[in-house]
Amino acid sequence: MKEGEKKKRKTRSDKKREIKPTISIDLKNCLYRLSYITNQPVKDIVEILCEKGLQSRKVMEYLSQYFRRDYQFFNTTFFGQLERESLQRKYQSPKNERVSVRFTQLTYEDIRKLSDALDVTPSKATALLLDASVRNANLLNAMVKLFLHEQLDQSRMDELKRVMKYVNRNNPYNEEISWFNLLSFIFDEVKDTTTNVKVAINNWLGKKE
Repeated sequence: MKEGEKKKRKTRSDKKREIKPTISIDLKNCLYRLSYITNQPVKDIVEILCEKGLQSRKVMEYLSQYFRRDYQFFNTTFFGQLERESLQRKYQSPKNERVSVRFTQLTYEDIRKLSDALDVTPSKATALLLDASVRNANLLNAMVKLFLHEQLDQSRMDELKRVMKYVNRNNPYNEEISWFNLLSFIFDEVKDTTTNVKVAINNWLGKKE
């Protein structure tokens, strides 16, 4: 009996590790906005963005300017320079807040390796990775587009694509509208209390028909 209890107490190999990065209010608001329009928990949004960021060459190339130690990214080695200042105490202000995220052991190890290269704590590395991932328009756009494909049927998806093409073709500001921007606009215009993205989009497209 006691032996069985010991087995139950043994740490599971798939147990997730919690990290609570401190991020800016602006970044937190962006994450909550993304959480709202995709109807997914903030912690899941943070986890997905960080995992995708770890696999993104653009994100790693951006962060590499702060590496104090070498970092291996697939077949590429980013060389660190110890004379670079550590970001551990950089970008700290009263307007920062904590968010909570749980990573798989594998992702946590990748975060830890990144933190070694940056010469910061895993929590700080997560905050820097998250900020860099959100600023990568292609990564954010792909994430939202994938979510839409999972939520909408093909005809509705085609309608949204036509809207995107029209807006971008006739945009006088030379700024390309992303899927995230479009969804934000839809939710603002519909002003519906529902958090169901399918209902919100159908209501908005219904007004156009």
